[in-house]
Amino acid sequence: MKEFAELIRIIDGTNKTNLKVAALTEYFKTAPDEDKLWTVAILSHRRPKRPVNTTLLREWATEISGIPMWLFEESYHIVGDLAETIALILPTSNESMDKSLHDVVHDIINLRKKTEDEKRSYLQENWLKLNYYERFVFNKILTGSFRIGVSQKLMTRALAAATGIDKDVLAHKLMGSWTGENTTFQELVYEDNEVARRGKPYPFYLAYAIEDEVNDLGNVSEWSMEHKWDGIRSQTIVRGDELFVWSRGEELVTDKYPELQKFLEVIPNGTVIDGEILPFKDGKIMNFNDLQTRIGRKNVGKKLLKDVPVVIYAYDLLEWEGKDIRELPFVERRELLEKLFSDAHEKFRFRAVAERSRSESEIEKSEDSDSKAGSDLSLLPLRLSETMTFSSWEEAAAERELSTEKRSEGLMIKRKDSPYLVGRKKGDWWKWKIDPFTIDAVLTYAMRGHGRRANLYTDYTFGLWDDGELVTFAKAYSGLTDAEFRKVDAWIKRNTLERFGPVRSVTPHHVFEIAFEGIAPSKRHKSGVATRFPRIVRWRTDKPIEEANTLDDLKAMIPK
Repeated sequence: MKEFAELIRIIDGTNKTNLKVAALTEYFKTAPDEDKLWTVAILSHRRPKRPVNTTLLREWATEISGIPMWLFEESYHIVGDLAETIALILPTSNESMDKSLHDVVHDIINLRKKTEDEKRSYLQENWLKLNYYERFVFNKILTGSFRIGVSQKLMTRALAAATGIDKDVLAHKLMGSWTGENTTFQELVYEDNEVARRGKPYPFYLAYAIEDEVNDLGNVSEWSMEHKWDGIRSQTIVRGDELFVWSRGEELVTDKYPELQKFLEVIPNGTVIDGEILPFKDGKIMNFNDLQTRIGRKNVGKKLLKDVPVVIYAYDLLEWEGKDIRELPFVERRELLEKLFSDAHEKFRFRAVAERSRSESEIEKSEDSDSKAGSDLSLLPLRLSETMTFSSWEEAAAERELSTEKRSEGLMIKRKDSPYLVGRKKGDWWKWKIDPFTIDAVLTYAMRGHGRRANLYTDYTFGLWDDGELVTFAKAYSGLTDAEFRKVDAWIKRNTLERFGPVRSVTPHHVFEIAFEGIAPSKRHKSGVATRFPRIVRWRTDKPIEEANTLDDLKAMIPK
């Protein structure tokens, strides 16, 4: 535990990537395998489940610190991190804990089965055996909020340096549904486990945004383009007569989309499709807001399946007939994908006709059995994302202008001879997004930020005019400079109308330009509108609140 805490202290204390990689590399060379496994798990967001809720953690920490709860809460609002707050308020300890990281993690796992009194006794005893930084790291593992500025890519780079295994190979090995509880470091890093590999996705290839002129990419004939669909990036895997659907966030989401089980009927084993999960009904792509009604649901009922059916919009093929084909040029992978798509729909059509022929009553109801079967193709939740080529960048720009109408975020631009790489790489794949929606809104509420902004009011709520009243429509906490945040914070503290815990309502006075990526009707919001990724573009000090936009202005932006 001491060695792991010291590693985190070094990493957390520098912004230099090379120093972080060096510290991690040295740790992976010297730590026991069991500790290395849990280090990889923790840094790739596979922490053990939290065994104690935060309310009890607060109570038990204040018990041994001797401070009242109100003072703890005030401290927490200033510090902005629960694990750090608890570490700071507890008495200084000269004792030491000799347990390894592996032992500590397993204690935390076993804590789930303990009584409340046993949990309190364990935590209070061990808090007093740790120095400040060890206690901070212990709390981070306990609360499940381990964010210290180390990406999985950086961690993989260090692991590659320590083991001699290629970092792209490691990136693939670290994908999937493994945890520190169901594998070993040896199995994860060095061995090729066939059972584990069956459902394992590939690392996703990510595009950079176009920042300069698109013409700088050179000859337009070297590029293939398609719309950047606004859904959930996914990999759909068929291996061993099983279906696996992974989101880009490495979440196995197969159970959330039961309609995709139809793929097992028509897609051969040894297939991995890269695509987008989209809500799709009556031949049209629905809003992302519709898809959100399915995200996070434990159970997907018949009504939800009927109201918000989904499809996979496929745009790449990563594995074909059991072979990794990522090194093939993009155009060759697309040819295979198009063949897969055609064969799958033909098989599905044949099955539809065969099923219909088994029922005389169905045949009698249909004038044209073939055409009736053809309509059933819509029941196969697989679509092909259309690729496009243009004779000029101006033609491409004209297609990009149709993005909102087609429910996309812009265009993806892919070099025709590009392989499918790992992670975010410049050169071959680019995203050319449309300009965001913008609207001028009035600051109405504010809340303290987190981390280094925990002592400033930086999380804002904005309203638009509706019949002379300001109606809340969005929250945003990014887009201003540090100097601007400090200036707004000072104003908020002088112009508070009411306090609601950490939230303050303020005098309507300041106008901000708010940008957002998407917009859709919503019954869950008071404004009747949901916006995607709202953020502050600029502080409109030149504009009085009477000139801010109205709710009707916002609703007029909703695509018809």
